[in-house]
Amino acid sequence: MQSPICAMLGIEFPLLAFSHCRDVVVAVSKAGGMGVFGAAALPPERLEEELAWIDAHIGGRPYGVDLIVPNSFAGKGEAASSGAAQIPESHLKFAADLLGRFDVDASGLETAMEARQSFGDNMHEEGAARLLEVAFRHPIKLIANALGVPPPLMLELGKRHNVPVAALVGTRDHALAQVRAGVDILVVAGGEAGGHCGEVATMVLVPEVAAALDAIGDTTPILAAGGIVTGRQMAAAMAMGAHGAWTGSVWLTTAEAETNPVVKEKLLAASARDTVRSKSRTGKPSRQLRSPWTDAWEAEGAPKPLPMPLQSLVSEPALRKVDKLAEGGHEGAKALATYWVGQGVGLMNEAMGAGQVVQAFKQDWIVACERLNGFLEE
Repeated sequence: MQSPICAMLGIEFPLLAFSHCRDVVVAVSKAGGMGVFGAAALPPERLEEELAWIDAHIGGRPYGVDLIVPNSFAGKGEAASSGAAQIPESHLKFAADLLGRFDVDASGLETAMEARQSFGDNMHEEGAARLLEVAFRHPIKLIANALGVPPPLMLELGKRHNVPVAALVGTRDHALAQVRAGVDILVVAGGEAGGHCGEVATMVLVPEVAAALDAIGDTTPILAAGGIVTGRQMAAAMAMGAHGAWTGSVWLTTAEAETNPVVKEKLLAASARDTVRSKSRTGKPSRQLRSPWTDAWEAEGAPKPLPMPLQSLVSEPALRKVDKLAEGGHEGAKALATYWVGQGVGLMNEAMGAGQVVQAFKQDWIVACERLNGFLEE
């Protein structure tokens, strides 16, 4: 396809797949798109293992790595230290009581919280630098930052290794700031997106950013994101000014995905209205599947979410325990189980292999373009 994204990344079809699952990354890249491995929560040694596995199985196809190095978070500019000591007792008690109402034993959460500390460490400059050092030891073809302007080291290493740097944006102003900073690709993510997202809808944000770039004569490629789970949506975004699509949710129900089977079932049965945008999981607004867990944190009288990354130290250990119990058939845990997902979940009704999803995108994209062209025929 004649897209600058394809030329820049060396891929056949400008469909990028963000996933925490290495198998999905490999399958998408082999099918002609590009898998992007989500590495934000991994310690450096685990990232090394995962990327080495990808290198051994991807057959030389291009792939990328995604990190979260936000511009603002609790403890930024300070030495990395244990975040567990900064968690108010009220938040720990609320989480434990909530689990207890669903017959989930809350013991051991504080120990698990310490193990989760790598997520917070990775947001500090030194932690991010260690992950970047690992990433650039491998033949990655893209490095992406999920929150804010990429740190100077990421931009510097990208240029040094000739690896494009992508950044996610949720507003027109954020996009222009990223262009000024020197990023190579803008991932323009609407509020329909799973995970961290802004408030502006994809349908509005993509053409708004495209017009802003046109106005200053800038040619930075745009990847549309947010609720995109079909080829026709991708075609629509490209008609509005994008050069391809960045996707995440659609891969959660694929055969290769490591998503909890209970959550997979919930996703396949969910509608677009079964998601909620909340700060209760990470401390920044992120869209996720609604469950009694998310409802409780949004209810009157619930503790106010802590700033990132402290809220994750409360939520992730509890939800990991919920996941394990849910897989074992625990009814209370099955009710509580949730995960990040966008509003496009309402269109995710069939479980397929990741490679099949890429092919379905291609076919649907072609049909959509032919339909548009049909309006021009006499």
